[in-house]
Amino acid sequence: MNVRFFALFLICAFLGPHALSAQEEKKDSLNIAVDSLSRDQPILLQTQDNTIQDASLQVPVAKTETEQASLEDMEQAYTYDSLWLRELAKHEDYFKEMYAQVTRMDVDTTEYLELPTDTLKARLQRLDEKTPFNIAYNPSLERVIKTFLTKKRGLMQRMLTASQFYFPLFEQELDNQNIPLEVKYLAIVESALNPRAKSRVGATGLWQFMFSTGKIYGLDVSSYVDERSDPIASTKAAGKYLAKLYDIFNDWDLALAAYNSGPGNVNKAIRRSGGYKNYWNIRRNLPRETAGYVPAFLAAMYLFEYAEEHGLTGEKIERPYFETDTVHIKELITFDQISSLVGISKEELEVLNPQYKLNIIPKVKGKTYTLRLPVKHMGKFVSNEQAIYAYAKTELDKQEKPLPRLVNSSDRIRYKVKSGDYLGKIAQRYGVGISQIKRWNGLRSNNLRIGQRLTIYPRKPVTTAQSKAVATNQPKPKPIALPNDPSKVHEVQSGDSLWTISRKYPGISIENLREWNGIRGNNLKPGTKLRLCNCSS
Repeated sequence: MNVRFFALFLICAFLGPHALSAQEEKKDSLNIAVDSLSRDQPILLQTQDNTIQDASLQVPVAKTETEQASLEDMEQAYTYDSLWLRELAKHEDYFKEMYAQVTRMDVDTTEYLELPTDTLKARLQRLDEKTPFNIAYNPSLERVIKTFLTKKRGLMQRMLTASQFYFPLFEQELDNQNIPLEVKYLAIVESALNPRAKSRVGATGLWQFMFSTGKIYGLDVSSYVDERSDPIASTKAAGKYLAKLYDIFNDWDLALAAYNSGPGNVNKAIRRSGGYKNYWNIRRNLPRETAGYVPAFLAAMYLFEYAEEHGLTGEKIERPYFETDTVHIKELITFDQISSLVGISKEELEVLNPQYKLNIIPKVKGKTYTLRLPVKHMGKFVSNEQAIYAYAKTELDKQEKPLPRLVNSSDRIRYKVKSGDYLGKIAQRYGVGISQIKRWNGLRSNNLRIGQRLTIYPRKPVTTAQSKAVATNQPKPKPIALPNDPSKVHEVQSGDSLWTISRKYPGISIENLREWNGIRGNNLKPGTKLRLCNCSS
């Protein structure tokens, strides 16, 4: 312990907090802080209520120009030159690339001579022997694998890098639930390992949970937190959901297909195929996205298992998952405060804690929220936890603008866009920001279309008139005027779906059928007559 510090501490303890003048006390405190910082030690001071706190969290220490320049350089190198941060934080384009690959089934038909078919067959057979998935050679699977090796080679190498952080986390949670560890490759296909990935239909997170499915498996959403983006919570939920699907189908391939499109669509595909229960036999009866989903999963598994043979190498990341730890947060605190007190960049906090939508960790009765930090920063946080909370409260009390009010998922509404609506008008009505509406709904522009559904967490109380308006916006069956031309009408048969109907009529999409017939969901009742044109007579 520093000699000056020890002497000052004894004097304070003996004479009391007022023994030194305020000016002398401040001067000596700053000297102590500078001394301790240079030795990277906690800075303990006695306060007026005779408690001991870390002065480094309360006293603004003046640094020399040399010290400031050195610290800034180190922080910049730590943050912006970090391959780990680049690979984990800048994943938006990777998700789009993988999503497009799966949904469009854009395979490369060019022959890839570096992987002979016989070699691929032998490797797939070896994989099949050590996994519960049905891995057998199939020309479609071969095309997907070769596409990943050519068109998507860069993407796969980036996945090899990012997986070093996420795969240990996945394996731990999957093993806890006795789920095959190979399921970890599913997150590559689902989200390209982006915990904040959001699909065009609102599926969110590493495992792409829809709001309703996430709620079923315990994932909560509020104005502050979206647990679908929490790597641990969402992985636990994905394991539970997959285990349930496996109980239904007793086949991991079909469980994966059901995870993507829902068990109802898989059951329909089984019926339409004549009762087959092998994925490849029912594939042509599945929705288009699901038809490309399982092959992409198997291709990802193959490429990770045989990455070395194909010269695929990921960069070594600087902080794998096991070099981080979590602490339970007891009071409301912001990322800005944690960053300034603990000495970690806000960008890294966002990467490690993607579930916090506003970079604020709230305090909610009955809920426990955690903060993930690199191990090297954890000791400083835990050792000074009470001082950190005290500082955070003081800073929050000083703010002129209050923090956003916590709105739970149970408070959300579904708003249907009407003629004359625009984002600013809707935002003002419910007391929220335009950027919040865009974030909640995955909107990339301000454009809205009539009939579009928006998820909103209102901050203004919804008046009776607004409640009626919202209720009016709920889908109601209404008679559809059918055209006189029988060729422009389709009568729904048993087993029909929007997808199968759209395939029967070239040029007509699922969205066309929904728009022309006022359909919201996917369920069709046999005997229903559907318009096949945007016409009224």
